[in-house]
Amino acid sequence: MKSYMLRSGKKRGLPPGTLVHVGKQSTEKIKMSYFLYDKESLKEEPVQDIDSFFKIKNNKQVFWINIDGIHQTEIIESIGSHYKIHLLLLEDIVHTGQRPKIEDTGDTLFITLQMLTFDDKTAEVLHEQVSLILTQNTVITFQEREGDVFEPIRDRIRTDKGRIRSMEADYLLYALLDAIVDYYFVVLDKIGEKIDILEEEIESNLTQDTQRNIYKLKREMIFLRKSVWPLREVISALERSGSTLIKKDTIVFIKDLYDHTIQVMDAIDTFRDMLSGMLDTSLSIMSNRMNEVMKVLTIIATLFIPLTFMAGVYGMNFEWMPELKMKWAYPGLWIMMLTVAISLLFYFRKKKWL
Repeated sequence: MKSYMLRSGKKRGLPPGTLVHVGKQSTEKIKMSYFLYDKESLKEEPVQDIDSFFKIKNNKQVFWINIDGIHQTEIIESIGSHYKIHLLLLEDIVHTGQRPKIEDTGDTLFITLQMLTFDDKTAEVLHEQVSLILTQNTVITFQEREGDVFEPIRDRIRTDKGRIRSMEADYLLYALLDAIVDYYFVVLDKIGEKIDILEEEIESNLTQDTQRNIYKLKREMIFLRKSVWPLREVISALERSGSTLIKKDTIVFIKDLYDHTIQVMDAIDTFRDMLSGMLDTSLSIMSNRMNEVMKVLTIIATLFIPLTFMAGVYGMNFEWMPELKMKWAYPGLWIMMLTVAISLLFYFRKKKWL
């Protein structure tokens, strides 16, 4: 969080609409590709030059442009200039860390949200900002890096499965949003598995590493909630927008997407409550363990207090102490000390302190 706040300072003093990339720096070249399709035809190609997009003839087919990488702001500016996208929207695209939101400018719908994936190697949740723009017959997606959750959508377009090839661009926008939200469930399943493992560790072998993992997972859930909570407002606003870009046939699917978002929120809140309970339980267990240790140490110290007193008294070598000249004085002292120690142990046992 600290590094992100420092990066945000790069925009200080600049006028609104100035395109400055704020996010993870990259030296890789932006990758661009497109789909141009309808029910009868399909064209899919990668593109090296941004001007190639503007030369493609679109005869009322659905045109999906995908941009992997937002650090080259001149490319973002060229796309915005060609499709008449407001500079403030372009600024939100290159400024990562945006709160999920929707903007309707009449002839353009702009949506930005977080796309979540799970890295099985590091067992961590990865996130990146995805921005989607819907104009007439065209959907443009901007991603921070290569790799996404849209491959099932691409496969459905290529194989003409489902209704996507027979629907318009607004349905493609819904399908992309639905793919992102559906992968939230995948991430939550992985987190649920981690929570199950932590619960077993708490019951069997609670360590400080377990507590650190609980803290880490709780921070992840806070970030997930921060990402999903405003997304509910975005989907609701999309459903009620009344935009001419969203057809009535697609509204039904957006309502279903809204239900999925609510389910994700409920799961996140449930996991947050479980982690809070696990954290409280682990702290109680660690505290009880510490109390047990302190109890043992206190009992040991209590046993040795009278023994130390007797050893100190009889360790003073004064001539007038009669015990010093008695034959059985030394064994007698040991017997007396053991008797005191055993009596204290029986007393502790009777009081159920042991």
